[in-house]
Amino acid sequence: MANFTLSNIFLTLGIVFLVIAVLGQSKLGFIEINPGCLGRLLALVLGVGSLAFVLLGGNFPVETVDLIRNYLAKAIQQNLPPLNELFNS
Repeated sequence: MANFTLSNIFLTLGIVFLVIAVLGQSKLGFIEINPGCLGRLLALVLGVGSLAFVLLGGNFPVETVDLIRNYLAKAIQQNLPPLNELFNS
């Protein structure tokens, strides 16, 4: 079972609130989202606030950051020769 910490919950809620703020009036499957202007503004504030809590609070999961860093390092090392050819031509 996954370990849901407070930072993971706020990260998920922040992403959901930002999606609601950006999409606005839309139909997702059988669910219709129509928050209105004030609802979109509230979703934007709540989304940015919860993401700021996660990122600035130092509560971001370290395993995820290390995983992303290792993945990017491997991807750059594997694609370095094609990138050099692209930039040198």
